[in-house]
Amino acid sequence: MSTATTDTKARKAPAGERVADWADGRLGIYSLAKANMRKIFPDHWSFMLGEICLYSFIIIILTGVYLTLFFHPSMNEVVYHGSYVPMQGVMMSEAFASTLDISFDVRGGLLIRQIHHWAALIFVAAMVVHMMRVFFTGAFRKPREINWIFGFLLLVLGMFTGFTGYSLPDDLLSGTGVRFMQGAILSVPVVGTYLSMFLFGGEFPGGDFVARFYSVHILLLPGIMMGLLVAHLILVFYHKHTQFPGPGKTNNNVVGMPLLPVYMAKAGGFFFLVFGVIAAIAAIASINPIWALGPYRPDHVSTGAQPDWYMGMPEGLIRAMPGWEINLWGHTLVLGVFIPLLLFPLVLGSIAAWPFIESWVTGDKREHHLLDRPRNVPTRTAFGVAWIAEYIVLLIGGGNDMFAQYFHLSINSITWFVRIGFFVVPVLAFIVTKRICLGLQRRDRDKVLHGRETGIIKRLPHGEFVEVHEPLSQDKLHTLTSYTQYQPIEIGPTVDENGVERKVKLGEKLRAKLSKGFYAENNQIPKPTVEEYKEIQSGHGHH
Repeated sequence: MSTATTDTKARKAPAGERVADWADGRLGIYSLAKANMRKIFPDHWSFMLGEICLYSFIIIILTGVYLTLFFHPSMNEVVYHGSYVPMQGVMMSEAFASTLDISFDVRGGLLIRQIHHWAALIFVAAMVVHMMRVFFTGAFRKPREINWIFGFLLLVLGMFTGFTGYSLPDDLLSGTGVRFMQGAILSVPVVGTYLSMFLFGGEFPGGDFVARFYSVHILLLPGIMMGLLVAHLILVFYHKHTQFPGPGKTNNNVVGMPLLPVYMAKAGGFFFLVFGVIAAIAAIASINPIWALGPYRPDHVSTGAQPDWYMGMPEGLIRAMPGWEINLWGHTLVLGVFIPLLLFPLVLGSIAAWPFIESWVTGDKREHHLLDRPRNVPTRTAFGVAWIAEYIVLLIGGGNDMFAQYFHLSINSITWFVRIGFFVVPVLAFIVTKRICLGLQRRDRDKVLHGRETGIIKRLPHGEFVEVHEPLSQDKLHTLTSYTQYQPIEIGPTVDENGVERKVKLGEKLRAKLSKGFYAENNQIPKPTVEEYKEIQSGHGHH
């Protein structure tokens, strides 16, 4: 009897395995892990940009939770008696006082505040760079259009989450930014005043906007962003990862390393590397020193008031816009603010709508898992660079006073540069980028047909001097030629076989026109054909 009992105990599984078996019987985690833990991910440095977004978001959440333990989102006025002597005896809101306490009286509070702020800046910057990588390589194409929209929404929500975040301390700089936003809201015809009253709970600044911004900042926007982020990652797993073209890489496979253990080990190390870099920046570089600015007063404006960089675009739009007004029936329509308020979502939305525009123009309904080289899609690449140029111009407009101060320029000259550059600079950037892409395409074509220049000069028997070209390897030839080159869409005959004229719809004409602008002869260099390659190689063997 004792022997049977001993054998039963010996065969008993460890506690961890029993818990795993119990969970598997209810959740099916074994089959889930088997299907996903060995998932293959390609290895390229540009794919780490998305990881920086994810890790900085995690850092924001961790540091934000710590800050909420000590922050008081109230505009009730108190007299400060904390450890920062220059502010003692000053009347301020509880929000400002608690931020001073976090900075000077809470152990590690100032470092956590600065990590939180720097992580927010890096989060938005990494999202912009990550989206540009996706854009320039065509990773947004079918079936990833929805994921592109998720990423765009994360960018927009990240911008407004950052705005509500740096508005919470109720200091002079953030108060100026909130006043700027309230002015933009008031410019909306008919409903502007109602929106302002609803947001601030009365006349500006009211007594509730910090508490309302606090709820939006820590609950509403992060909750939506968390949902979008989870959906984004699920779609990345579901669609499999894109990869750059190369030998052995097709639309039907992924060449890389498994998620476990290789990729997870690298990702874990990279997380701590990102965390360490952000912590080092926060420890070295001061950001948002509210004690140097003082509490917000509606009758004061801080010198050199600038928003965080990602809000420089709407700031630049409003600063560059002339102060136009229209008075109708006793009401003033402030076009100098309302027009920029309309242009802001249009400039942002243009980049969000591009995948659907390109899909409509090409008529391509296939799935794409191989990435494009930016040079092989000149029109798309030129549009992306033009968008970035537009953003930079508006960023200069948003800081026109600082540029004027530090570079000893006229603020009016900078403002006029932004007004003109808003229309001219993107066009120039588009033209220059497109010509560069076409030049690179020509170089690739020559390398495929003639080989790589070796720098060796050879004299032929009849006296001619030629440079020896080294033929490219099959791997290199495959990489340079394995891409789709679309042909312009034609409208077709407007008269049928019976002589009846067919009415061409406006959308069909527009699509054909755009297709010609994207893929006509002067907008892309024809890929070398197999026949051309064989003819060149057979006729110019000495090259």
